[in-house]
Amino acid sequence: MPTAQSIICHHLGEVDYHQTWQNMQTFTNTRNHKTADELWFLQHPPVYTLGKNGKAEHVLNPENIPVVNSDRGGQVTYHGPGQIVVYTLLDLKRLKLGVRELVTTLEQTIIALLGDYHITASAKPEAPGVYVNNAKIAALGLRVRKGCSFHGLALNVDMDLEPFSRINPCGYQGLEVIQIKDFIKDIKVAEVTANLQQRLLKKLSAE
Repeated sequence: MPTAQSIICHHLGEVDYHQTWQNMQTFTNTRNHKTADELWFLQHPPVYTLGKNGKAEHVLNPENIPVVNSDRGGQVTYHGPGQIVVYTLLDLKRLKLGVRELVTTLEQTIIALLGDYHITASAKPEAPGVYVNNAKIAALGLRVRKGCSFHGLALNVDMDLEPFSRINPCGYQGLEVIQIKDFIKDIKVAEVTANLQQRLLKKLSAE
């Protein structure tokens, strides 16, 4: 059973989506049963990403923001500065985790983190992600190859939410999207990242 210390965490700063996606694929394709699991914490420049079975019709008006057809699950979402993205490069067989269990683990971790800021959040079995009063504050999208996961979660902290109005977020027309700053005006992305890392390591090592 992996321990928190055996999961390697990388903080990559603001990095290009397409290059990071390629790096995830390379890591997953070349890893073996001895390869340590990794969590990548990062932000992306403005980009829309469409899941493997995503429908282009949910991208309403991208204007100058690029649209990337990805191989993760889910529909369309937006990434931009001020949103924490965590890519979960995990050997699910070794962790004895199913995909649904991993989704639940990630959702519960975010819900617990938001509780630290007195924000009451919940998950929806039919629509992966984390919600506050039916408004989405975190999105999830995963891919599994050779029993190993990649892609992960995106938590809105302190960002420009306007680009979400140019898509049907996660395929839902009119879905409201919110962020932690709506509740905590002086929130710091670095603080939330550190909290999220600590909680993820504890949760994954306890599974």
